[in-house]
Amino acid sequence: MSNPLFDTLFAPHAGADTPFLLTGDGDTITHDAFLRRVAKLAHALSGLGVEPGDRVAAQVAKSPDALALYAACVQVGAVFLPLNTAYTAHELAYFLGDSAARVFVADPADAQSLAPVAADAGAELLTLDARGGGTLAALAADRPDRFPTAPRHLHDLAALLYTSGTTGRSKGAMLSQENLISNARVLAETWRFTDADVLLHALPIFHTHGLFVATNVMLLAGGATIFLPKFDPDAVLRALPRATAMMGVPTFYTRLLDAPEFTRELVAHMRLFVSGSAPLLAETHTRFEERTGHRILERYGMTETNMSTSNPYEGDRRAGTVGFPLPGVELKITDPATGAALDHGQIGQIEVRGPNVFLGYWRMPEKTAEELRPDGFFQTGDLGLRDGDGYVHIVGRAKDLIISGGYNIYPKEIELELDAMPGVLESAVIGVPHPDFGETPVALIVPQAGAVPDLDAIAASLRGNVAAFKLPRRLIVVDTLPRNTMGKVQKAELRREYADLFAAK
Repeated sequence: MSNPLFDTLFAPHAGADTPFLLTGDGDTITHDAFLRRVAKLAHALSGLGVEPGDRVAAQVAKSPDALALYAACVQVGAVFLPLNTAYTAHELAYFLGDSAARVFVADPADAQSLAPVAADAGAELLTLDARGGGTLAALAADRPDRFPTAPRHLHDLAALLYTSGTTGRSKGAMLSQENLISNARVLAETWRFTDADVLLHALPIFHTHGLFVATNVMLLAGGATIFLPKFDPDAVLRALPRATAMMGVPTFYTRLLDAPEFTRELVAHMRLFVSGSAPLLAETHTRFEERTGHRILERYGMTETNMSTSNPYEGDRRAGTVGFPLPGVELKITDPATGAALDHGQIGQIEVRGPNVFLGYWRMPEKTAEELRPDGFFQTGDLGLRDGDGYVHIVGRAKDLIISGGYNIYPKEIELELDAMPGVLESAVIGVPHPDFGETPVALIVPQAGAVPDLDAIAASLRGNVAAFKLPRRLIVVDTLPRNTMGKVQKAELRREYADLFAAK
């Protein structure tokens, strides 16, 4: 029996001396050298008793060895559980305990503080640092550089990724081998990746975007990856002349636009810029095209579905949209209350079905049944619409919907108006408790550099453009909006901060 994921992404590169990872230090790791490292790590895991189906958790810095650990888990048949490097010991205790991880790989600098956490969860603690050191690296050092790949099925669990848990306990999304393979194939074809491509990779690899979109696509295509430890504008600017494509989050592109060195000439040779993980402002889309001549390709996905839609590679990449459903993916807009399909132009919940959609939530059958319909459609919790041309627009999260005095208010509609105002860089509209209306909208406004937004003029303009019941009851200027590591605005944090704004004094 085969191991479809390993056989599709990794095995074809055995013996190939083609470049795979180009590090920030100037080193080149070939495909074959990478696979030999993978085999050593696989032997180390197997020697620790890791068997197919066991969970291997990792909270380590981005490095070639960290990526090889993912591949080693695939080869051993283990379930890979990447963990955000910002998670605290308290958060890690939940993830390790809930997943029943067999092994936990951490940074050597954290080993002492995390030893009790691993012990309480029954996980064996190993370490791995960004330079290839640590106890796991030591175990792998003298192991053979070939490993007999463990047999697995397409529907076997390959990865377990925990959602952010902004509304209750974090949920472990179970991703199968088929989920990862099918999405890599569709994206590589849709975005025209080949072995001639060089991808600039500055994303973290504890997330779907950096690990499964960027890495799996490049493994499938056979191209090379400029593997930077993090996003640093200067490092990215230096690397761009060697790249043909880049995947990033909106903040990558706004920070590049702030650099005078980021010119049309610098990226004239580039083939593709992709953005995701958070909404891209239409203004950023426009400024980027004016500066570079390139239109950023925006797509839409989430932990549970991998990628579901994409703007076209050839054709109109429309600012403010996430394009069309990918081949093999079905998407519909439904009434959140009844599940009935809605017509184009109507706002409702986005539901998707296809080989990209996860198996369900780890050890949460009730939650799985709530969100994954019997017919296979997953209720994303995102609100959106399809316009007359079929493009998908994301309006916001269902949990961000504001119900004020019985009226539904979609924050995105107001944010688009605010973002177009003079002196406004970006905005976030949230609902906060109100004694008369239940909740009411409040707008947080981040000014453009050196600008002082005229709040009276903004309020007057809004009154002319949106219905009275949608008007923010308060406009508040802030320096920045809180974001997670993938650039998503943390509205739950804002709602907590401003919860008492209209409380009785």
